[in-house]
Amino acid sequence: MGAVLGVIGPVFIIIALGYAAMRWRFIEEAGFRGLNSFTFNLAAPALLFLGGTTGPGGGGTAALAFFIGTAVLYAGTLAAARWGVRQPLGQAGMLALDASFGNTVMMGIPLITAAFGAEALAVLLAILALHSLLLLGTATVVAEVALHAQAPWQRVLRATALGVARNPVVMAVAAAMLWRLLGLPPPPGAARQTLQLLGAAAPPVALFCLGGSLAGIDARTTWRETVLTCVLKLLVMPLLVWLAARAMALPPMETAVTVVVAALPTGANAYLLAQRYQLSAARSGATVLVSTALSVVTLAVLLGWFG
Repeated sequence: MGAVLGVIGPVFIIIALGYAAMRWRFIEEAGFRGLNSFTFNLAAPALLFLGGTTGPGGGGTAALAFFIGTAVLYAGTLAAARWGVRQPLGQAGMLALDASFGNTVMMGIPLITAAFGAEALAVLLAILALHSLLLLGTATVVAEVALHAQAPWQRVLRATALGVARNPVVMAVAAAMLWRLLGLPPPPGAARQTLQLLGAAAPPVALFCLGGSLAGIDARTTWRETVLTCVLKLLVMPLLVWLAARAMALPPMETAVTVVVAALPTGANAYLLAQRYQLSAARSGATVLVSTALSVVTLAVLLGWFG
């Protein structure tokens, strides 16, 4: 248990420091916006590109297991909300996104690296390559269809493509994959050291910014739906991914990494998308906050189980 807390503890201490800094105005909101922009536009892409061009390859089968479990959960949640309890399509789509979209950058990168080492980045990179593209892209299409039932398909496709193209994390992973496919050598000398210096800042700054973003969220307004969504994200999704990994006979390390990534709390981008479309934004924000808090326990148990 001490080893597990050694991995989990620093992650949530940094999140708590970010929360306190925003809550008590040690750092202004504009400062957090600057730190967040630095992380997503420079530091995290540098870390992911470096890992993708210098680390071990592979991870495709593990990513397939991850997305099989994710697709089952997303489709099942969307169908149950839409036709089971008669929610409007837009709200049902956001509920499905909250239940399946994990915090793979802000928490996934530092947690997986600390728990499993740099060799686990290959699995994480394979998942990240399609994570935002598939989930945010699908959620955008559902939201556009819900808000503009008669909108031409070209408009929906263009909005989705532009959203993905503007995501530097997705672009960094895509560039690393292309680098590998072309058989290019790892970045040399100064370029590699620059990427290392930038990338080293990504995990702690990302966690600090995550804590700051949680300070303005009130989880009391939609607690029933929030509890349901947290159960789906923190318990049901890792179970589905574990079943897929077992069925595909993944090696133990790949299984562990894939399931832990599936058990990450809901990512803040789900909240941002809900805000953009004004679809259940309060519930989405509450899910980010509560699932992050509860994941202290669920991730500790999961890491302990995987040893």
